[in-house]
Amino acid sequence: MKRFFPLVFILTSVMQAQTLKSPNGKITVTFSAKEQLTYEVRFENKVVVDVSRLGFKLKDIGDFSNGFRVVGESRSSENTTWQPVLGEVSNIKNNYNEVVFNLLRDSDKRQMNIHFRAFDEGIAFRYEFPKQSNLNYFVVSEELTAFQLTEDYKAFWIPADFDSQEYVYNETPISKIDVDNLNLNNGIGMKSIATRYGVQSPLMLKSTTGLYVNIFEAAVVNYPVMHLAVDPKSYLFSALLAPNPLGEKAYLQAPYNTPWRTVMISKDARDIVGSKMILNLNEPSKIKETSWIKPMKYVGVWWEMHVGKSTWDYAGSQNAQNTGKELIASGKHGATTQNVKRYIDFAATHGFDGVLVEGWNTGWEDWFGNWKEDVFDFVTPYPDFDIKEITEYAKSKNVKMIMHHETSGSVANYERRLDRAFAFMKKYGYGAVKTGYVGRIIPRGEFHDGQTMLNHFNWVAERAAEQRIMVNSHESTRPTGYHRTYPNYIAAEAARGNEFNAWSSGNPPMHETILPFTRLLGGPMDYTPGIFEIKMSAYDPAKKEQVHTTLAKQLALYVTLYSPLQMAADLPENYERHLDAFQFIKDVAADWQDTKYLEAEPGDYLTVVRKDKSSERWFLGAITDENARKTEISLDFLTPGVKYKATVYEDGKAAHWEKNPKSYAIKTIQVTSKSKLQLHLAEGGGAAVSIVPIP
Repeated sequence: MKRFFPLVFILTSVMQAQTLKSPNGKITVTFSAKEQLTYEVRFENKVVVDVSRLGFKLKDIGDFSNGFRVVGESRSSENTTWQPVLGEVSNIKNNYNEVVFNLLRDSDKRQMNIHFRAFDEGIAFRYEFPKQSNLNYFVVSEELTAFQLTEDYKAFWIPADFDSQEYVYNETPISKIDVDNLNLNNGIGMKSIATRYGVQSPLMLKSTTGLYVNIFEAAVVNYPVMHLAVDPKSYLFSALLAPNPLGEKAYLQAPYNTPWRTVMISKDARDIVGSKMILNLNEPSKIKETSWIKPMKYVGVWWEMHVGKSTWDYAGSQNAQNTGKELIASGKHGATTQNVKRYIDFAATHGFDGVLVEGWNTGWEDWFGNWKEDVFDFVTPYPDFDIKEITEYAKSKNVKMIMHHETSGSVANYERRLDRAFAFMKKYGYGAVKTGYVGRIIPRGEFHDGQTMLNHFNWVAERAAEQRIMVNSHESTRPTGYHRTYPNYIAAEAARGNEFNAWSSGNPPMHETILPFTRLLGGPMDYTPGIFEIKMSAYDPAKKEQVHTTLAKQLALYVTLYSPLQMAADLPENYERHLDAFQFIKDVAADWQDTKYLEAEPGDYLTVVRKDKSSERWFLGAITDENARKTEISLDFLTPGVKYKATVYEDGKAAHWEKNPKSYAIKTIQVTSKSKLQLHLAEGGGAAVSIVPIP
């Protein structure tokens, strides 16, 4: 329930009005309009964010951060619960105190509000431009928001790149953040690094005293996503926004609310990784009837292209000269009618919901690196892909097909053809689409993370909702909780996924222990776990690449990396050789009634347990970095008095992510709420456990 408190205009109240506390009283944010707009954040009365700047530089107006006075304020609180359509929990508590300061600048009679919310796990604030005669249309040249930290925190960071989030995380003190020290030969095809001293948000930090801090944002609408410029010497972080081709950051019209800027703070890392603050800062669902939005587990014609077994293009030449009437089949094309039927059979046999097929449509011969506008039309299959036959076959097997729309960054082309593409999907019964944006953006000069592209990604989800289509975007801006507002935006990639392990230096073992503290705070990730054939030399003896994991860890990722969209990413034949381990992927749920983060340390380890939304089954995942780990897990989250069968999938005694990755063991034991599980995680390893009530 939201409660509003009237402002009493006496001197003491005005002084107190500059401060806002979290419901538990541990976090305090203090606002000042004296000279410049500033704020400060304290945790247990210790300064975490020292006095930091607020405001903007606006085109044709200049500095919009000083000369303001507070002319009014309103305070309220909220303590409610809401139900997400899909999620880690079935009920989300939204509990905060808030204050809105109404500001007026006497010199030009322009107005702006600053809106603060204080939660038990952090604070959020945004700028609000009310409708007014002296500020209608305006352009943001710079956002001046800053975060002045007070010490040299350990930071988990990737470079500020306006076109890609697909980086390995670095673990250094703030004082050692320097992009020039990185080896950027990392498999990323498109790089647009903004500055030598810049990082992406969400930024995860840890102090020497064990305080965890996370800087991020929520509800980005009609605005660029926020990167952070860094002063390594003073520990100052400042908002860094991707420009458009004219060098400006955002074109706006009042009334307008900016995205929320967020700072999470806790002595317990579990409070950060388990927080729902980002979701709570987004608007409720605008889709009224949501029964068609469902979790999915799927397989697909995808990994065989990454490992070199097949090609996306029909001719296999990556040469546009071979297109048209002279198109000659190479024999290595993956998206053939017969091959797709094989995946449909596998999905049907093992109870998977869907099949994704990449490379089904014409255009892949010269799709990448040419900045070509008209690459794909999204409706024309290759000659060896009979969409009508495949559709009918999948329907007969009760399997749903998932569409793939790669745009190669040609957004203008995709938007022109989107309605036709969605109509094509509906004609053949496709209820979900994976979109892709590899390469340089068209309109030329735009970045993936700019205002134009952010609007595109949100608009595609909105347009898809009208057609009852679920969207999974790759190479998009990273999510900021917008899937609460449009829950058909079921997942995104927007980080370094599993495919990098097939053809690059790969993802180090600590990678998956960091993602839940960074990228996943904004929304589900389509990470594509479940790789059983770990060394790429199995496909080509000359290859040295591999997934930096054990087989058991690949199972654990289905629990530790939340997503209602989960791919069993490996080839069917690789699963068929390990059907005992594959059983966990078949059994694990994708939508949850409850989630408990039992152990958490960014860059080191994570243990999560989740309860299936539609049953009394629990699933546990535990992962570690390059260091082996032993842990004891209490099962006190189970229902007292009920007996359960626990099936434990764990690393073998000699397992090692590099030396012996496929060594695993499976055991079944009877447990209760009083039981404790002893788990051994090998170097780069993990464990997965299914816990099912005994009838």
